[in-house]
This record gives sequence, structure tokens and C-alpha cells, in this order.
Amino acid sequence: MRRAVCPGSFDPITNGHLDIIARASKLYDVVHVAVMINKSKKGLFEIDERIELIRQVTAEFGNVEVESFQGLLVDFCKERDIPAIVKGLRAVSDFDYELQMAQMNNGLTGVETLFVPTNPAYSFLSSSLVKEVASWGGDIAHLVPPVVLEGLNKRLAKG
Repeated sequence: MRRAVCPGSFDPITNGHLDIIARASKLYDVVHVAVMINKSKKGLFEIDERIELIRQVTAEFGNVEVESFQGLLVDFCKERDIPAIVKGLRAVSDFDYELQMAQMNNGLTGVETLFVPTNPAYSFLSSSLVKEVASWGGDIAHLVPPVVLEGLNKRLAKG
């Protein structure tokens, strides 16, 4: 069985993330989405909320498993016998950082990293940018799945 992981904080998941996961789901039998926990960062959405949103927007693919993880991504891969990490690249600046991570991960455990060029429609997109635009009342409906838009609007209305 061909398995890969798409890691990230997904706070929240965007159409750019979803595009990479969808493309990976066509190439692999099982795609694990690892929602990485970073204790030093306070997210807008709790980990369980992120997982639920991702499950909802990836349900149509039929081969995506979503769970949280804290620690080294290579340990996540080793525990689940996942030989490949799939990462989307938006720009050259992403490549510099991601190449270092890929080489470190490969050196630690032999896990391979596959880089997928982001759809040009999402090349500027990040969760941070989505949250910032939404917090100022900007229209992000074309940047996130509808269920995520609804969750963002509710969360931001609470203040």
C-alpha cells in the first residue's frame, strides 16, 4: 500500500492545502494529514476543530486519514510506516526552507519528500494571510472551503 503524509498546522485549512491533499490522494493509496501541534503557538482553532474541518473537506477523497501529532514528523512517519512526505511549494523562498527539512528528514530516517508545485491560483495563499484578511472583514470565500469560512466567521465574530 502506497502511503504519504501531508503535514502542517492547518489553522485553518485553505484551498491551497486542499489542492495539495487532493493531488496526493490521486497518487497514494492512503494520505495521512498530520496536524502538527506546536505548544509555543496559540492557534485560532483548537487542534480538534482543525481535525474535524479537515475531515469534512477531505471526506470526498475516500483515502485521507487525519490526526494530530506532536514531535518530529519522521517519527510520525516511522510509527505508521509512511515512506513519503508531500509538500506544496508556493515560491522559491519555500524551496530553500523545505529542501533543508527534506534533507534532514531523509538523513534521519530515509523518508523521502516530494515537492508539488502549488496551483498558481493559490501561490500567495497562507493560513496566516487568510486569518488576517478575514479579521479585517475581507472576502476570503474563494480561498477556503465553505465550512471553513463559516467556522472562521463564527470564531472572529466572538472576538
